[in-house]
Amino acid sequence: MNSHLMQLLQHWYPLRDKHLWVLGTVYQTVGPCYRKAGAMMLFNDLGQQFGLLSGGCLEADIQRQAARVMQHKNSLTLRYDGSDEDDIAFQLGIGCGGTVDILLQPILAELDYLHLSQVYNHLIAGGVGQYQQLIASDGAVATKWSAATGQRGTVDLIEEDGQSWLQTSLSPPPHLLIVGGGVDAQPLAALAKNLGWTLSLWDSRPANARRDYFLSVDHILRQPLHQLLEDKFATHWDAAVVMCHNLELDAQAIKVLQGSSLKYLALLGPRSRLQKVLELAQLTRQRLSIPLAGPAGLDLGADLPEGIALSILAECQAVLRGASAASLSGVIHGSVESLC
Repeated sequence: MNSHLMQLLQHWYPLRDKHLWVLGTVYQTVGPCYRKAGAMMLFNDLGQQFGLLSGGCLEADIQRQAARVMQHKNSLTLRYDGSDEDDIAFQLGIGCGGTVDILLQPILAELDYLHLSQVYNHLIAGGVGQYQQLIASDGAVATKWSAATGQRGTVDLIEEDGQSWLQTSLSPPPHLLIVGGGVDAQPLAALAKNLGWTLSLWDSRPANARRDYFLSVDHILRQPLHQLLEDKFATHWDAAVVMCHNLELDAQAIKVLQGSSLKYLALLGPRSRLQKVLELAQLTRQRLSIPLAGPAGLDLGADLPEGIALSILAECQAVLRGASAASLSGVIHGSVESLC
């Protein structure tokens, strides 16, 4: 399953009163760790786990500790030190070698479900906000939720009135618009859904974008292209990939989407085709209000639809997160031996 909080809450929300639940949150790390501060996970009294707080090494022990939280209805803080030979984290064989601090909180109706109902409904609606969790040594449980705008992805430990709080900026997963519902759009949609993204798919042609072939897509759109930005989800779109395999339709889509707030806009096809599309749209690269990635994707050497989908989503992910898309090891630009 996907580890984004919105997907975790989709499992929890309909069953919130049928089982005992615990929210686990990484609130501090030192050194290399698989998940960073702000990572969240859910546990219930059936032994089910939703999400990850490590690479799978700690979850069984955290589940055992979560059972204590369910029983006593108090919060609990845990520390796993992968560098200490006497620590259970070291004994479990964690390879990262860092230290991770985890907060466990019971999710109870009398605690207003830790405000998670409000968080869930707000994220589903495409909103962002600030979530605060009390880091208490005495078992106290408290959370705060503010549906306010702010810088996405920020996580901070703050002090208020002598208390420590983890403040996490929460936002929904990326919402991808795919313009063109041909066969090669299927792996793109499938991979994006596996990443936990929300998907909208547009194609007005009757033979394309058939629900039978796009079961994972959240919204299938059929309106004329000039009305595309009137869709109720248009303001939620973070990225779009245009792949109609029709010059006129691609040109119309690129032109219409210039009026959106997209952070990533890509066009499938070679550079020569890109120039034709821009000419039909009466646009130049210099006149684009939203930069156009064309050809779409990173150079992964892909030649099949599945690999091309991977290269496009990799580039899209990097743009949305402000990352360089560079090799972490540098091995792409040199041999492994030269880097040792």
